[in-house]
Amino acid sequence: MGKPGEILWGEGESDLGPFRFAVSGAGLHALAFVDALRGETAEGAAPWRPKLIRAINAPWEAHGLPLQPAGTAFQLAVWQAVAAIPAGETRSYRDIAEILGRPKAARAVGAANAANPIAVLIPCHRLVRGSGALAGYAYGLDRKQALLDKERQGRKTGQG
Repeated sequence: MGKPGEILWGEGESDLGPFRFAVSGAGLHALAFVDALRGETAEGAAPWRPKLIRAINAPWEAHGLPLQPAGTAFQLAVWQAVAAIPAGETRSYRDIAEILGRPKAARAVGAANAANPIAVLIPCHRLVRGSGALAGYAYGLDRKQALLDKERQGRKTGQG
C-alpha cells in the first residue's frame, strides 16, 4: 500500500457524484465529494475505489472499512454516535448531545459534525434540526436528501 504512515490519494465516481479520498495502511482518512475529477489515483489507493463506490452507492449496507478520522476527543465521540444511527433514520443535534451526556452541547455537536472528514461512511447526513428539517450539509441539501432516500429505499426493499 505504500510506505508505513504514508497517505495516498485517489478518486472515483459514484451515483452521488465524483469524490476524492485519502488512505493509508491504517485505513480511510478522508472522503469528500468534489466538483470534478483530476484523473489522479495513487497505485496503492486504487483498490479502495470499488469499495468506496459500493459504500456510497449502497449507504444502507455495513461497509466494514477501517476508518481513521483525525479529530478531537469530542469530535470522535460525536462521529461514533452518528455512526450508530441506523441507515435511513435521523437524529437531532440535541439527541446526539444527550447521548454524549452533554445535553446543552447541540451547537458543539453541529460543529463537530460539520468537521467530519469522511462523508457518507461517517453518516453526518443523518443529523437534522430538532424540528426534523434538514440542516446544512457540506455537499448540499439535495445530496443529503438523496442519501437519506437511498438508505430508506434500500432498507424498504430488503437490500439493507
